[in-house]
Amino acid sequence: MPLVNKVRAAIVGCGVIRTSYIESLQAKFSIIEIAGCYDRNEGKHRDIAQRYGIAALSWEQILADPGIEMVINLTPPQAHYDVIKALLNAGKHVYSEKILTIDLAQAGELVALARATNRRLGCAPDTFLGASVQTAKRIVDSGMIGEVTSCHCALNRDSALFAEILPFTSKAGGGIGFDVGIYYITALLSILGPVNEVCGYSRTRNKQRDHYFLDKLGESYEMACETLLSGTLLFENGCVGSLHFDSDSIQLKPERPVLTLYGTKGIVYMADPNKFGGDVKVILKGNAEPSVVQQIHGFNTESRGLGAAEMAWSLRKSVAHRASMEMAWHALDILHGIVASGESRAFKTLSSTFEIPDAIPAGFPGADYLGSSEESSLAVRHQPA
Repeated sequence: MPLVNKVRAAIVGCGVIRTSYIESLQAKFSIIEIAGCYDRNEGKHRDIAQRYGIAALSWEQILADPGIEMVINLTPPQAHYDVIKALLNAGKHVYSEKILTIDLAQAGELVALARATNRRLGCAPDTFLGASVQTAKRIVDSGMIGEVTSCHCALNRDSALFAEILPFTSKAGGGIGFDVGIYYITALLSILGPVNEVCGYSRTRNKQRDHYFLDKLGESYEMACETLLSGTLLFENGCVGSLHFDSDSIQLKPERPVLTLYGTKGIVYMADPNKFGGDVKVILKGNAEPSVVQQIHGFNTESRGLGAAEMAWSLRKSVAHRASMEMAWHALDILHGIVASGESRAFKTLSSTFEIPDAIPAGFPGADYLGSSEESSLAVRHQPA
């Protein structure tokens, strides 16, 4: 008999990301038992259920079944508020894909509801729990690069191309800042902590557009989200950060994301925060070239669902989960603050805050090393370096 009972979880929303979640949860995380899935498109969720050997559930079944403790919400951002609210009121713990909600006030309402109902609410992105960001966090926490005085992140894409391939990227919540920049912001928050003030600018270029792929050639659509978001962050610890996300540019293959931490004794060059792995490089005072730092954390390959599994382990161990609703709310507060700053031409003080999540303990390389039992390290809290 297992020492820890599995957490039975249902999946709501069977869009593009569901494959990564289901396959990762089934292959890498023994703590979660997928009870079934639901999508408004009945044919879609029945096909998914059959493909992965899980039950095809109705929305009503998920809400009413007391055996389903947790729901993994993979619906589009526009649906998050209604879906999460209904699940919390039904007594379910919820782990949601990013962003928490589109509307900042509604995000605060959900945080308050989770507290009032004593239910857990976690939120992606969970890539900050992967080997790459955790390695950078360990470097900073150890004092190797001294005090982090500033940081910078940047990414460029072609929004016209993405709108053809992934239509959700033209919808509210699907822009370069809210859909992609959130990975960079979350990575920085998990290492450096809360932000006090922001300023910046955002815009949507060419809101009315025409498709150019053959299957929709000539049809019009609206770009209903930002295509440029740039800002400055003043962290509580005194660090100053800059970010620049532009999807009115060209599409590079491979992408060349920038995420850099500048310290008094050195510089950390981080990998793509949209991924779990990737080289982390450090250059210390007196050296000419950066060196790759050996990673001693698990989850350096595709591990969507890591945040849900970590929350499930934390639920069983009665400790705080790392992909917290407070950090997700704060990241959303930053994005909305930059938008508001651009409109008002003034700095914006943030009202939200969070506790910096504990590092994932080093020395647990993951399932590729000694097997899936090592995922239990996710429930281990901070250990001194």
